[in-house]
Amino acid sequence: MIQCYNQEISEVISNLKSDELSGLKTDDVKQRLEQYGYNQLTSKKRKSFFRIFFEQFKSFMIIILIIAAAVSGVVGVMEGEGLLDTFVILGILVLNAFVGAYQERKAETSLEALKNLAAPLTKVLRDGVIKEVLTQNLVPGDIVILETGAIIPADLRLSEAINLKIQESALTGESVPVEKKSDTLQGEDISLGDRVNMAFSSGMVTYGRGRGIVVATGMNTEVGKIANLLQETVETETPMSHRLSQLGKVLGIAALIICGVIFLVGILYGNSVISMFMTAVSLAVAAIPEGLPAVSTVVLAIGVQRMVRKNAIIRTLPSVETLGSATFICSDKTGTLTQNKMTIVEAYVNHKHDVINRAAPATLLNEEENRLLAISVLCADARVRTNDDGTFEFTGDPTETALLDFGILYGMHKDDVEKRFPRIAEIPFDSERKRMTTVNRMSETKTRINVKGGLDEVLAVCDRIIINGNIRPIEPDDKSQILHANETMAGSALRVLAMAYKDLSEAPRNVHIGDLETGLIFIGMLGMIDPARPEVVEAVAKCNTAGIRAVMITGDHKGTAMAIAREIGIFREGDTAITGAELEKQSEEEFASNVHKYAVYARVAPEHKVRIVKALQKHNEVVAMTGDGVNDAPALKQADIGAAMGIVGTDVAKGAADMVLTDDNFATIVSAVEEGRRIYDNILKAIQFLLSTNVGEIFLILVTSVFNLGTPLLPIHILWVNLVTDSLPALALSVDPAEKGIMTRKPRNSKKGFMTNGMIWRVMYQGIMIGAIPLVAFLIGLYEKDLVLGQTMAFATLMFAQLVHVRNLHSNTRSSLAISPFRNKPLIGAIIVSAGLALLVLLVPPVRDAFKLTSMDGNHWLAVILMSLVPILVVDLFKLFRINTARDEK
Repeated sequence: MIQCYNQEISEVISNLKSDELSGLKTDDVKQRLEQYGYNQLTSKKRKSFFRIFFEQFKSFMIIILIIAAAVSGVVGVMEGEGLLDTFVILGILVLNAFVGAYQERKAETSLEALKNLAAPLTKVLRDGVIKEVLTQNLVPGDIVILETGAIIPADLRLSEAINLKIQESALTGESVPVEKKSDTLQGEDISLGDRVNMAFSSGMVTYGRGRGIVVATGMNTEVGKIANLLQETVETETPMSHRLSQLGKVLGIAALIICGVIFLVGILYGNSVISMFMTAVSLAVAAIPEGLPAVSTVVLAIGVQRMVRKNAIIRTLPSVETLGSATFICSDKTGTLTQNKMTIVEAYVNHKHDVINRAAPATLLNEEENRLLAISVLCADARVRTNDDGTFEFTGDPTETALLDFGILYGMHKDDVEKRFPRIAEIPFDSERKRMTTVNRMSETKTRINVKGGLDEVLAVCDRIIINGNIRPIEPDDKSQILHANETMAGSALRVLAMAYKDLSEAPRNVHIGDLETGLIFIGMLGMIDPARPEVVEAVAKCNTAGIRAVMITGDHKGTAMAIAREIGIFREGDTAITGAELEKQSEEEFASNVHKYAVYARVAPEHKVRIVKALQKHNEVVAMTGDGVNDAPALKQADIGAAMGIVGTDVAKGAADMVLTDDNFATIVSAVEEGRRIYDNILKAIQFLLSTNVGEIFLILVTSVFNLGTPLLPIHILWVNLVTDSLPALALSVDPAEKGIMTRKPRNSKKGFMTNGMIWRVMYQGIMIGAIPLVAFLIGLYEKDLVLGQTMAFATLMFAQLVHVRNLHSNTRSSLAISPFRNKPLIGAIIVSAGLALLVLLVPPVRDAFKLTSMDGNHWLAVILMSLVPILVVDLFKLFRINTARDEK
């Protein structure tokens, strides 16, 4: 786009070879359509669903499981047991791939939403005639006519702006409509929000009228740049995906090494190659937790359902877990931390400041306060409608709707007041004089001139002041106090409106500025702001306690942003604020080294937001980004997790986000972080359970192979344990309640895998324990009778020991006997079902024969039961002496 905000409009029109009076000619439009293309956003070709589906099989863990399925099939055919196990494993993988592909397909909606921002028809001046044309047919050089309610169809350099205000919050983040003018701006590095002689695609005219020349269309507009950013943003791998990938590689490599060792040891013992191949295959099957992808997917899916009840819709499953490791939350201000509603919060009357207590407003107003309130309601063009449920719906300029809302707070409804004091004349707001005047009939013998506007502009037409009912000439000391009060309010980032009036005995014959806006009585000022959401202060405090840094990134002015940030606790002692212009001057290296200093980023452009997120990610921070506007979409997509506002959020933001907050409440993201941490803890519990049982199986087969004791478990036994007896309790662990103090600990290091020192220690000692117990059972059966009884006792003991051991996983520090079994009722059900399936295999002759097992007598059953209870005793002893968590503290 031509940087034309600092060029004279005549120069811009000349450069674009257009004509301000007649616009472009039809032939010129055809030629420019060929040159510039249609005024619409383009997107990269979308992947087919099948391609996305097959890409789900790329992870190392999935490849290992496919190999395990193939090996299981070979073993099944060789043993005459069929391909049932293979089909079960492949079925799980296909289901996981389908869920992943479906989620990814749903995420590809951002650009489609961007395309819908433009209005279908636009008024333009062509061939000397104003006509309506399809927005997509606009070209650079077209002269666009702007009226109240019009959607800006392309980027325009304004040539005319009459009281023109444009709402640009979705693009710039500024909470109130921007007053536009056609004057040439001076300077080279003017931020997007300060280019007041420009109108940007997707904005909406809220007041006044104007016209402008199209300087950029389609992908060359500011919205188009965002579309490009969305396409260029590299998808970041979630911590969960990264950890599962790491774990898969470790397990796969470990399985191959151990299988090779066992195979060679067996050959050295003189066993046949076929026999040792079968043993190695059994070990490979034991090493891979076939249920892990299913367990992790289901755990996340359950977390998604819980989050829906907490007003958060998760669009990608791993995002739930990612929240648990978040270290930074980069939040938009307008509509996210604030209410996106201008609100009167302070009044200045009788040389006194009054802070408005909206929760308990004063029931009695003095005469001056009452008059100030009436002036603010009467001197406004906004409207208010009462809904059937008693709520109020405002339309009009946000500044004026704040005045009407303020009136309702004290029982002054605009419709009622105007019925009593009808408007008989007015002088509309003008951006040059920055005042608005209405003439209202107060009684048969009195007419009042009501004026509101900027302080300097209102004071300029006042010669008197009213203080406690006394009207007197305004003195220098009065002006000094008023100006000081204005500075105080402005220092708190309040937008200040001044009010004045005068009474006439009859209606004015001429409605003229020089007649009405002179000799006024100054009565006071009102300060307004887009206030912080009440619950945000507590939410930010929770973030600080949890070791999560909240940062504000906004397109609003620096002073306003810092005031809100201080109020809610984001901006603290030692923090720094920076503007987009200042950020632009820093190199990538310089900014990356300074990024932790900044708590507030003001007047930033969309590309700045992406740059901020990337700089934090360079420091291995896990970044969550909240926002609601078009300008937030690229950063939402770049962040480790993007959270869009569901009510006021644009479709573009929602499409780029991983999570949508249905109540637009920043506090909801804190609940989401807590849920993410709970889910991560529960996934760790499931992984610890699955791996410790698999290590137990490996230990069992490894020891029996090294000492040439025979094969304690057949491949079908191992698969049964892994897919049925392991998986159901592991799934039930996913609904374990959060442990106390979960939001007082620091975020975990997202770069560390699941296998920390503490996790490795617990998996190893618990795995050796789980393997040693069935090893003893195998030796008892082998000593008393034969290999088949030994296998039966080992199989039974392994299953029941695991079902007892799962109770140890509720906590790494508290005894399982001290935790109520009813704390997790689904786990009780999973244990009962798994035990029932185990008994089915052990007690039903046809099934038992299919598993190549034998019956056990009472003594054997007693031995199995007693040995199965050992895990509770051993793990509780480790917890008692803090051996269980010692490695976590190092």
